[in-house]
Amino acid sequence: MLGNVPEYTGLFVGRAAERDRLLSALTAHRLTTLTGVGGVGKTRLAAHTLASLPGGEAESPGEVRWVDLGALPDERRLIPAVAEAVGFSDHTSGEPLEALCGWMSDRRMLLVLDSCEHLVAACRELVGLLLAACPGLTVLVTSRQQLDMPAETVVEVAPLPHDGAAFDLFIDRATVVAPALRVRRAEQDEDAAEVCRLLDGVPLALELAAAQLMHHTLGELRALLRTQQEALTAATPVWPLRHRSLRAAIGWSHELCEPLERLLWARLSIFRDTFDEAAARSVCSGGPLSADAVVIALKGLTAKSVVVRQPDGGLRLLGSVREYGWMWLGELGQREAVQNRHAEHFLALARSADAGWLGPDQVTWYRTIGAVHADLCAALDHLIRVRPHLAVELAGLVGFFWSCCGHLREARAYLTRTLRLSRTHTRERERAQWALGVATLLQGEHRLAADIGRRCAKDAARSDNREGRLAAAYLLSITHLMCGRAREAYTVLDEALRETPTPPFDSPAALRCHLAEVFALTGLGRFAEAARKAATLRVGCIARDECWTRAYADYQLALIALAQGDPAQATEHARAMLEGKRRLGDSFGMALGMDLLAAAAAAQGRGEVAALISGAGESCWRSVGHSQRGMPELRDVRETCWTTARTTLGDEAFDQAFRRGTEADPGSVVALVVEGRLADG
Repeated sequence: MLGNVPEYTGLFVGRAAERDRLLSALTAHRLTTLTGVGGVGKTRLAAHTLASLPGGEAESPGEVRWVDLGALPDERRLIPAVAEAVGFSDHTSGEPLEALCGWMSDRRMLLVLDSCEHLVAACRELVGLLLAACPGLTVLVTSRQQLDMPAETVVEVAPLPHDGAAFDLFIDRATVVAPALRVRRAEQDEDAAEVCRLLDGVPLALELAAAQLMHHTLGELRALLRTQQEALTAATPVWPLRHRSLRAAIGWSHELCEPLERLLWARLSIFRDTFDEAAARSVCSGGPLSADAVVIALKGLTAKSVVVRQPDGGLRLLGSVREYGWMWLGELGQREAVQNRHAEHFLALARSADAGWLGPDQVTWYRTIGAVHADLCAALDHLIRVRPHLAVELAGLVGFFWSCCGHLREARAYLTRTLRLSRTHTRERERAQWALGVATLLQGEHRLAADIGRRCAKDAARSDNREGRLAAAYLLSITHLMCGRAREAYTVLDEALRETPTPPFDSPAALRCHLAEVFALTGLGRFAEAARKAATLRVGCIARDECWTRAYADYQLALIALAQGDPAQATEHARAMLEGKRRLGDSFGMALGMDLLAAAAAAQGRGEVAALISGAGESCWRSVGHSQRGMPELRDVRETCWTTARTTLGDEAFDQAFRRGTEADPGSVVALVVEGRLADG
C-alpha cells in the first residue's frame, strides 16, 4: 500500500542501478538513507522505487507512509508530522513519542522521512527510538547528510552521467519549451552536452536550465552558463563542486528572471507548503509588485520551473529553490515585512473559516485549515514573537478545527503558549481559553476541562459575552456527560438556554448547546424528547449542509434507535454519521460510529459483520491513542454487542473475524460501511 507517496510525471532516466540498490536495501535492512547533493533527485528516486516494491506480503515492507520534512522549520513539529503521516490522531496527554510508538508498535510499515538534512540530530533520535519500539518498521531517509547510525545502510545518489542520462533528461525538458529541438543539428547536441557538463548532471539544475530555452538558444545558454561557472570557480570555494553546480544553476536562473519575478521568488519563500494564486497575491504583493503583477510574475516563474505545480493544482517551491529565495529575501531586508503579511493572510483565512463554520462550506473550511497547517503554525510562531494578542486570536480560531481533525496536541500546545503570553482580558482570549478546554477534554483530562469551563463562564459573565456564556455551558455540559453526570449536564444547559434564549442555528455556540442537550436527554433516558430534538437539528443541518452537528445528531438517533430495539434504523443513522465524520476527517467520531454500527449489526443477527466492524473500530480507537471511549452509556452498547455477536458466532469465529477487522485498513472499512457494501463473509 503506497499511502501518501508523491506522484511524479515526466521522463525518469539513469537511475536503474540506484533503484536496484535501494530495493535490495529496503528488503534486507531496516534503515536506509539516500544521500546526495540538493537537487540530485533523491526524493524522485525514492518515489519511483517505492512504486516498484514487490506486491507479495512476504516481500513487502508493509504499508508506505511518507513524511515531507522540508516544510518544517525546526524539530518541534517532527513528531506531529510523523504522527499525521502514519494516521495517528493523538488524543492522549502523555509523552507524544511514547504514544506514537504505541500506535506503530505492531504495524508493518515503511516510513519515509524525506528531506531531513536540517533535522538530522532530531531524526537520528526519533528513528533510533522507533526502530527499537516497532519491530515491523522499516525506515527510508532522504537527506544531504546521512544520520550516522550503526544500523544505517547508505545509498549515494550521484549526479547523472553528462553524456548519457543527463543529456536525455535535459533534452526531454528542453523540448517542452522549445519543441524545435526534437530535430537538432550536431552543434546543438554539442551545446546541450556542454550544458550538462557545466551543470555536473544535477537534475534540478538541468530542469531550471532547460526552462530558459524559451528565451535563449542552446548556444546562448551554453555561453551564459560558462561565464557563471567561471565566476563561481574563481570565488572562494565555500561550496563543494557539485553544490556549486546547483548554486550556479539556481543563481543563474535567478539572474535571468525579470526583476519582478525575482522579487516574487524571494517573497514566495515564506510559504512552508503549497500555496495558490490567491495566497500569493495576498502575501507577496506590495511596492512595485502589484496584485496583477504577482499573477504575471507567477506565470513566468512557473514556466521557468522555479515554481512547481503539484498534481492537486497547488503551487510550490522545491527545497533548494526555496532556500535561495529565503536567502535573497534576507538580502533585500524584507523578511519581517513578508512574515507580517503572511501572518495577516492566515489570520484572515482563519477568521473566514470561523465565520463560515455554520454555512454550506463547513467541510471545505475543515479541509482548507488542514491543508495549510504548516503555514498556520509558521504564522502562529511569528505572531507569538511580534504580536502575542493576535497569536491568541489565531490559536483560538483554529483550535477547534485542529482538535476535531488530527492536530489535538498542537492545538493544546499553541493555546497554552499564547494564553501565557497575553494576560489582558479580551473576547479573543475567552475564545482561546474555551478552545483549550475542548482540547483538554478530548485528551481525557475531565477535571482540568471543568476548571477551564468554569473560568470561561466567569469571564463571559464579566464581559457580558452571550456567545461566551453558551460556549462555556457547552464545555461544562459535555465534561459532565463524559463523567456520567447527565443530570448536571442538563441543568447547566437548561439554565444557559433559558438565560440566553437562542435558536439553534443563531450561532455555533448555540447549536452546540442544543446538540449537547440531546446528549443529556439521552443520558437521562428521555428518548422520545431526545429523538424529536435530534431530528429537528438534523433537518436544519441538512438545509444548511452543516456536517459536524448533523453527524452527532445521527449518532444520537442511532443510539436511541438501539435503545428502543430498532437496529435497522440505528444502522442507517450510524452510516450517515460515519459519512459525515469521514468528510471531516474526524478519527474520534469515526471510532464512535463504528461502535454503534457494530452493535446494530449484532442486534440484527449479523455476528460476523459485527465482529469485523468492531475490530476495525478498535483500530480507529487506537488511531487516537485511546481504548474505547465516549459517553458512559456507550459502554453498555459495546458489551451487549460483543455478547450478542459471540452468542451468534461462537467465541472462536468471533475472535477470528475481530482480528481480521483489526488488521484491515480502518479507512477502507469505513468506506465499505458508508457505501453499504460490507456483508457477511
